Amino acid sequence: MQKSCTGTEISEDDTGETKKTISKETSEDGTGQTNKTIPAETATLREGREMFFYYNIIIAIVYLIVLVSLAYKVHTRTSTASDNTIAAREMRPSVMALSYGAGFLGTTAVIGFGGAAALFGCSLLWLSFFTILVGIFIAFVFFGRRTRRMGMALNAHTFPEILGERYQSRFIQGFAGMVVFVFIPIYAAAILIGVARFIEVFLHIPYVVALGTFSFFLVLYVILGGFKAVLYTDAFQGVVMFVLMVIFCYLTYHILGGIIPAHQALTDIAPLVPEHLVREGHLGWTAGLRIGSPLWWTAWSSLIYGVGIGILAQPQLVERFLRSPSDRDLNRSVLVGGIFLLAMIGVPLTVGPLTNSIFMERFGYIAIVMAEGNMDKIIPLYIDTVMPWWFGIVFLMGILTASLAALSSQLHVGGASFGRDFYGKAMGLHGAMEGFTTKLGITMTIIATILWGLVLPPSVIVRATAFFFGLCAASFLPLYFFGLYWKGVTKAGGIASMVGGIVVSFIWMIFFHDQESTIIGLCRVLFGASNLVADFPPHSWIWQLQYVDPVIVALPLSCVLCLLVSSLTRKMPRGHLNLCFKYISK
Repeated sequence: MQKSCTGTEISEDDTGETKKTISKETSEDGTGQTNKTIPAETATLREGREMFFYYNIIIAIVYLIVLVSLAYKVHTRTSTASDNTIAAREMRPSVMALSYGAGFLGTTAVIGFGGAAALFGCSLLWLSFFTILVGIFIAFVFFGRRTRRMGMALNAHTFPEILGERYQSRFIQGFAGMVVFVFIPIYAAAILIGVARFIEVFLHIPYVVALGTFSFFLVLYVILGGFKAVLYTDAFQGVVMFVLMVIFCYLTYHILGGIIPAHQALTDIAPLVPEHLVREGHLGWTAGLRIGSPLWWTAWSSLIYGVGIGILAQPQLVERFLRSPSDRDLNRSVLVGGIFLLAMIGVPLTVGPLTNSIFMERFGYIAIVMAEGNMDKIIPLYIDTVMPWWFGIVFLMGILTASLAALSSQLHVGGASFGRDFYGKAMGLHGAMEGFTTKLGITMTIIATILWGLVLPPSVIVRATAFFFGLCAASFLPLYFFGLYWKGVTKAGGIASMVGGIVVSFIWMIFFHDQESTIIGLCRVLFGASNLVADFPPHSWIWQLQYVDPVIVALPLSCVLCLLVSSLTRKMPRGHLNLCFKYISK
C-alpha cells in the first residue's frame, strides 16, 4: 500500500477500505489539535478494553497510596533532619547504582526519548552509548571517587556546597544553588508530563486531570517521605523498570517476528517518512540523518551530546556520589549501573523506531501520525493499543514509582539548593530558619514544576531535558572537573567559568537557537527576525547555527574562561588545597 504522510489523502488499501485523510502534514490547527481522526481500529481496540478501565484506575490509586505509605514508613525511621532533606553517606552499591540510574532520566527516558526515537530513528541509539560511557563509566571512575573523597574532607552534602567549599566562595555556592532552584522545575516538569501523558492515554482521562491527580500524590510523597525514602524507592523502582524494559523489548521483537525481520520491516517503510522531515534531513528510520541538516544538529548537539555530556554535572546525581560510603561501593556500582542504563535507555531508543512498523502494520499510520503530532504520546499509545492489557497496568505501576522517586529527588535537590546553599550559605543565615527555608524551597519547586507541566507545549519532554542538562554542563562542568583534578584553578576562574557559561547559553538561546529564540521573541522585536542567522542562504554553515544547541558553544567557552582567568589570578591558599585533596592520592 502506498501512503503519503505529508499531504492531503491516504489511498485505499487492498481491502478497499479508506484509511483516512490528513491535512497540513499532521500540523496543528488553531485549537492546538492535529487535524486527524484516531483510526477506527484504535477506537475499537480501546472499546474492547473498557472493561478494565475502572479496575486500572482503582489499582493505580491503591498503588500510589502504598508508595506514599512506604515513604512515610522510611520517614519515621530517619534519625536527623539532614536525613530527611539531604540523606547520609550510607548506601549499598546496588542501591547506589539503581538510585543513580533511576534518577538519571526517570520517565523521560521511556516516554520522552522513546517517542523522540520514533521520530528521529535509530540514530538516537548513540545516546545509549554516551549515557553508559559518560554517565556510568566516566562518571563513576573519574568523577565519583574524587567527588566522594573531597566532599568528605569538606563536609559537603550538596552539589553547590562542594563547589562553594572547594573554591571558598559563598557566591559560587549561592549562584549555583539559585541556578539549580530556578531551572530544575523545568526538568522535573518533563518527568511530570511523561507520567501524565501515560495516565491520560492509558486511563483515557483528560491530561489536566491526570497531571493534577498525580501531583496530589507527589506532594504527599514528598512531604511524608524525605530524601532517604527517595534513595530506596529509586532502587526498588529500578528493579521493576529493568524487568519491564526486558519484557517490553522482547514483546516488540516478538510481534515483528524477530530482530532481523523487525529492522528489515522498518527499513522498508522509509518512503513513508513525511516530506517535511525528509527536507530537514530524515533519510529513514534505519538510514540515519543527513549530516549538517537541521534534524542532525538537533539530534546530535541537543540530545546526544547535550544530554550525554550534561549528565556529569547533574546535581541530583552528583549528590549520590557524596552519599556513597566507600570507593569500593562506587566501583561495584559501575557494572550494575551500566546494565541498568542499557535497559532503561537502550530499550526505549530501540523500541521507539520499531513502533512505526507495528503501527503501519496494524493501523496504516506511522507513529507520529498515530500520536497526532505529539512525540510524548507515542509510547503511551503504543502500550495502550499494542501491548497485552496486563503489561499496561504493570507498566503504569512501574512508571508511577519511577516518576515519584525521580521527581521527589529533584524537588528535594531544588529545596536544598534554595534553603541550604542560597539562604543558609550565600546569605549567611544559618540556624533554625535553614530547615524552614529548605521546606519552603521544596514547596516552591513543586508549584513551579506543576505550573510548567501545565503550560509547556506538546513534544516537550526531550527539549526540556536537553535544556537543563546542557545548561548544567555549560555552567558547572568546567569548574567541577578542574576543581577535582587541578590545584591551580582559582576562585576567580571558577566564577568566570560558571557565570560565563550560563550567560553565553542564554545569549545563544535568545538570538541564535531557533527553538528558544522563536518562543522568547526578543530577537524578532529587536531585529525583525526569529534569530540572527535565519535569513542567511539555506544550508550554509552560518544558517545551520540556528539548529546548534547552546551547549556546543557555551561549554568550550566556559572551559576557556576557567583556564584563562585561573592562569591570570592569585592561586588559592595551600592549606585549603591540602584540605580539599586530603583523601585524594597524588
